[in-house]
Amino acid sequence: MATFKQPRAGTAQAPRVCLYLAPRNLSVLIAPPSPLSLCSIPGPIEVTDEVLFANAHPSVSHVSPEFIPVFGDCIRMIREVLFTADAQPFIISGSGTLGWDQVHLPSCTKVSANLVEPGENVLVLNSGYFGDSFADCLRTYGAVVDELRAPFGAAVELPALETALKSKQYKLVAFTHVDTSTGVLSDAKGIAEVVKRVSPETLVWRPTSLLPASARITLVALDGVCSVASEEIQMDAWGIDVVLTASQKGLGVPPGLSIVVASQKAIKVYESRKSPVTSYYASWKKWLPIMRAYESGSAAYFATPPVNLIYAFHASLTQLTRRAPSLLERFALHREASARVKRAAEELGLRQLPVDPQVAANGMTALWFPRLEGGGSPTEAGAQGRCRRSWAAQGLQGEVLPYRVRAFVP
Repeated sequence: MATFKQPRAGTAQAPRVCLYLAPRNLSVLIAPPSPLSLCSIPGPIEVTDEVLFANAHPSVSHVSPEFIPVFGDCIRMIREVLFTADAQPFIISGSGTLGWDQVHLPSCTKVSANLVEPGENVLVLNSGYFGDSFADCLRTYGAVVDELRAPFGAAVELPALETALKSKQYKLVAFTHVDTSTGVLSDAKGIAEVVKRVSPETLVWRPTSLLPASARITLVALDGVCSVASEEIQMDAWGIDVVLTASQKGLGVPPGLSIVVASQKAIKVYESRKSPVTSYYASWKKWLPIMRAYESGSAAYFATPPVNLIYAFHASLTQLTRRAPSLLERFALHREASARVKRAAEELGLRQLPVDPQVAANGMTALWFPRLEGGGSPTEAGAQGRCRRSWAAQGLQGEVLPYRVRAFVP
């Protein structure tokens, strides 16, 4: 509360401003969670108390000496989650869907060095609803999109991918690692291996050179909104060029952060362009210097970052990368919790949407309720577009739910 002390009569003394800061009691502002409340959908997920309270951090300037190292740490730690040494993270306000726009914005440029030019070929591996959305976003930016559609509840088979790659040159192969609509887990490592084997790099990168039109280079983009931090992704070792995700699922943070991590190859493809993109907010040209500045320990400005969410993200990433269990051990815990839930569902007579346990996600379980459809099978219902009202998705991501499952599910 600010009060003004008036000057004495007959004097020219300027008024003095006295600012009184009352102590704050955050405990009266944060309602305790109901003991019967449990958010167990694939996302948003239950977050830890530490993340919750980090999100309640008092407001600070986004260019303050206090905030800069927090943001820089987040950029470095997200690399560790994806097992990459030098890929470039972009952490901005938005949902996971904004990541699609970030990945495909270069389609609007007019030189051969871009990720995707209008009229160039892109292959989408479609295992559910979000494969449809991925393809729709690509078409919005002018790409010629072919889709390899898996049968409902299945993943695209690698021999089919190899056949498609041999039949046509694609600039980008895009797929959803875990499609929330079906609970299907695609083989990210296998997909990248096939792409790199069939469409190898034929160019030695030079920072000032453009790609020749004949260069047969295919980038691999992974939609990891429902998989990052709950399924293993070895970005460098497997050869994934772009991973896009969001904060509200496996990363264990409230919604609001759009996160894209691009390999140096993808960054160099982007930097070799000559024409501007058609988006202002999602352009890497705007965000790349911001990310590099914060990581180097200095402030930069294009748009105000969500300061409180960054504090929450920092708390979650610290839990993931600096504390036991390790990331690989966490993935094992997710697999264990997932197996328990799936086994319990089977004992109740429920069926999973994935047709093969090998393609069932570990961070979520998609269950089929046939009586809501009068019998039949999930494959039939999915083919007829009726399955969304007869299935439930159980989330198992983050710090909270896997431990509760291990405690209460035999």
